[in-house]
Amino acid sequence: MAEHILDPADANSPSPFRRWGLWAVLFGALALALVFFQIAAPSFEPKPSAGAQIGEIAGEIKRSAWRTFLGLPKPEVKAEPASLTHYLAFAAPILGIVAIVLSLISGVLRENWRYAAYGLGLGATAIVFQYFWWLALIVAAVVVLVAIIESIGDIFSF
Repeated sequence: MAEHILDPADANSPSPFRRWGLWAVLFGALALALVFFQIAAPSFEPKPSAGAQIGEIAGEIKRSAWRTFLGLPKPEVKAEPASLTHYLAFAAPILGIVAIVLSLISGVLRENWRYAAYGLGLGATAIVFQYFWWLALIVAAVVVLVAIIESIGDIFSF
């Protein structure tokens, strides 16, 4: 009497790649990885020192104020090419939303609930983490602008 053994190479065996939940986990993990890459990518680009950047900002404020005071026209705005991190700002939350949708499909089809839960968690984490990262950047920018405005008297001194 032969026992029925589940062979993974059997053509009738369910493939994990035919599950919506697995794709949700993969898209959620990719979205979270893109968020982390988006956060880390600017640190790999060559940048001037913080003092030089603040000095350039202060100098630009001073030149702009003098142009306005003297009634001179504003300089032409130079278009900068978009870097990869600009596209990642849109790609990561889109992939997070795709992961959430695939998790919902997996849950509706009554697949393994762990795949749906992991995909939902990773997708939502990618979206929320990117949101809080941008919120932290805005707070930091406001702090820098307040520091520059507080020292505006030193900018116009001769």
